[in-house]
Amino acid sequence: MSTLITGGGGFIGTNLAERLLCEGERVIVLDDLSRAGAEDNLRWLCERHGSRVEVEIGDVRDRDALRRPVAAARRIFHFAAQVAVTTSLEEPLCDATVNALGTINLLEEARAAGRAPRLVFTSTNKVYGSLEDVRLREGPTRYEPQDATLRQRGIGEQRPLCFRTPYGCSKGAADQYVLDYAKSFGLPSVVFRMSCIYGPHQHGNEDQGWVAHFMIRALEDESITIFGDGKQVRDVLYVDDLVEALLLASRDAPRLAGTPFNIGGGAHNCLSLRELLALIGELEGREPAVACEDWRAGDQRYYASDTSAFARATGWSPQVAPRQGVRALRRWLTAERGRRTAAAA
Repeated sequence: MSTLITGGGGFIGTNLAERLLCEGERVIVLDDLSRAGAEDNLRWLCERHGSRVEVEIGDVRDRDALRRPVAAARRIFHFAAQVAVTTSLEEPLCDATVNALGTINLLEEARAAGRAPRLVFTSTNKVYGSLEDVRLREGPTRYEPQDATLRQRGIGEQRPLCFRTPYGCSKGAADQYVLDYAKSFGLPSVVFRMSCIYGPHQHGNEDQGWVAHFMIRALEDESITIFGDGKQVRDVLYVDDLVEALLLASRDAPRLAGTPFNIGGGAHNCLSLRELLALIGELEGREPAVACEDWRAGDQRYYASDTSAFARATGWSPQVAPRQGVRALRRWLTAERGRRTAAAA
């Protein structure tokens, strides 16, 4: 049987598929190609792995499109989603149907398959809201919590849920459904509440994938727009480290079923927007041009994942430091630009 990756033409799905295919597995990728770069990613996978990767063009809102690939899968990684807060504010109905209804469709098809495929779902740290009650102190380049324990560990899963923006609501609803299907129906399903992931095959933009977006704009010598003052902090996780965590969660899904985990680089792998800009300036030999706009709805001034629960459960920990990972991302983006230039010549 195969591994099914929904949204497998996206950044994370492509990296996971590559890892599995290189290990000799058969992979089914379901994607509706709505995300920029998905077609290029799928073409790259097919060129490298041929018939061992099976591509299904379909939408998770359509249960018929899910039925056959779910029935053929021994495990599922569910990444298909509407991923931008801004888009959710502009089109909340679309956001809800893709993220919430699409996830329920997948869960129902998994339940109807007559067995229990292992399922890992990628939720978001936005389920915790804007964290307005976390008291912060402001430094020259970043915000950080006043509380020393929070600075050391980050935000844990015991944090109360507080859905903000339609995106937070839709992903939060999906998050809760996945956890409940483990409890109500015995589906071995695990939830990752993810922070900022970055790495090769990421086609970031202003709304999602900010690390790659900043680097792309700098390489193209274009201005980077900062929303707020640029001191907002996120923990960042290189995609290879995330792929390892996903595989561990799938392996141990029967034991971990019904459990949410905060997944990111952790409190010791954080960058503010200003700090990333400085790193890019160091790598490029010049400071990128920057334009500033107002804060966006639901934006967190500080978020770092407390990953200790998943570490205790599986032994996982991030291996790639931000400086190392950003350099690797730059190398891939530079090579990709060269490949496209050569192809167009």
